[in-house]
Amino acid sequence: MEFDALLLSRIQFAFTMSFHIIFPAFTIGLASWLVALEFQWLRTDNPLYRNLFLFWSKVFAVSFGLGVVSGIVMSFQLGTNWSRYAEFGGNILGPLIQYEVITAFFLEAAFLGIMLFGWDRVGNQLHFFATCMVALGTLISAFWILSANSWMQTPAGFRVENGVAVPEDWFAIIFNPSFPFRYAHMVMGCYLTTAFAVSGMSAWMILRRREEPAEKLRGAQRSMSMALWFAAICAPIQIVIGDLHGLGVLEYQPTKLAAIEGNWERQGHMPLRLFAIPDEEAEMNHYEIGIPEIGSWILTHAYHGVVPGLKDVPREERPPVWPVFFAFRGMVAIGFAMLALGIWSLVMRWKGTLFTNPWFLRATVLMTPAGFGAVLLGWFTAEIGRQPYIIYGHLKTADAVSPVTAGAVTTSLTAFVIVYTFLFGFGSYYLAKILRRGPEPVEEALRGGDAERPDRMPKRPLSGSNEALEGQPGQRAHPAM
Repeated sequence: MEFDALLLSRIQFAFTMSFHIIFPAFTIGLASWLVALEFQWLRTDNPLYRNLFLFWSKVFAVSFGLGVVSGIVMSFQLGTNWSRYAEFGGNILGPLIQYEVITAFFLEAAFLGIMLFGWDRVGNQLHFFATCMVALGTLISAFWILSANSWMQTPAGFRVENGVAVPEDWFAIIFNPSFPFRYAHMVMGCYLTTAFAVSGMSAWMILRRREEPAEKLRGAQRSMSMALWFAAICAPIQIVIGDLHGLGVLEYQPTKLAAIEGNWERQGHMPLRLFAIPDEEAEMNHYEIGIPEIGSWILTHAYHGVVPGLKDVPREERPPVWPVFFAFRGMVAIGFAMLALGIWSLVMRWKGTLFTNPWFLRATVLMTPAGFGAVLLGWFTAEIGRQPYIIYGHLKTADAVSPVTAGAVTTSLTAFVIVYTFLFGFGSYYLAKILRRGPEPVEEALRGGDAERPDRMPKRPLSGSNEALEGQPGQRAHPAM
């Protein structure tokens, strides 16, 4: 393998993208999580939700900042390392990225400060509106980014003129064939990433502090309970979305599907391959383990449905099979582990041991990074699976690289590794400090914080705490759980 400018540029882009995507995957879901917490605060007046909002907003602020910093280099690489790609697709991809900046980034920037620092100045309703706008901004940002990426997967609505893509139908470009299910799949993946991260972090807090009074664990318990409800409901929905998305891959990117399944020959009775070692030289699989017949039914929704094979196209038109095959199976395995933990949480909830079963709590902690892993593996499947094309069927990756030297790319890649390691290390350390402290108990927050600062009190009575209700007959405390 020769480490030329093309391979090094691909490694650099894969590194920076993999580092960057974990932060939007978390903050997209976390922004909606903050909306849910603040809505519960406004609905119930329970100060527990306000404390949780303040705690998780700190985590959001750090993650959002790291996402912005790590994402800045993405657009610059298009000009430095992939100038021919920018030249071919710039008339389409440039406006899509610009729409993301104008509609999403400006919206987030306008309301983020109010959400993080303005609660005492704007009142509850306007603050809640700001939180909703930040969450909406993250979803709009995902909309445009996924539209641009999906167009690279299933390009539509354009013509090629003098070697350059020229837009003809913007509706067809934006809502290209793979976009609807890819967008739904990604957003649901972000929500599940947040659900398992929040539940895992909360379970870790409970395990660390289980010898402390129950009052100090209420915040972690409530976070864990809400997150696991979401996981139990949405994990099966994500599996259904993924199945529907697979039908689109079968129709529009059959070679990618053949690589995902390690299927060499076109066939109508394909087994469901659970494991194999693909051999690209011999065009066969070693040590294959599968369930006969049902692969065709799962992939095509027809018992005798025909599944394309890698041999349908020349070798130079095939993606690398090994990474696509195993990345997809890793993603699916994590998805079913999410489903299993969601079902387990329902059993624990029914038994009344959701917060006391040590095996379940440890399993929840172990699943903390599951969403990040699933998102990365899914991204690897999608991006490596469309090779050798960067714009599927129109521009090959080898033809898109800039005329740069391997030495220049090596230098920039080394610099990125050093800087990103420092940023990730510092951000992780600071997040660990926040999580180690955990959300403040309601009683301590009232005694040592807002209760002594009338200017910082919310504009509604804190009726969710017994201490807050002393001397206020006629009001009732909401249960902590």
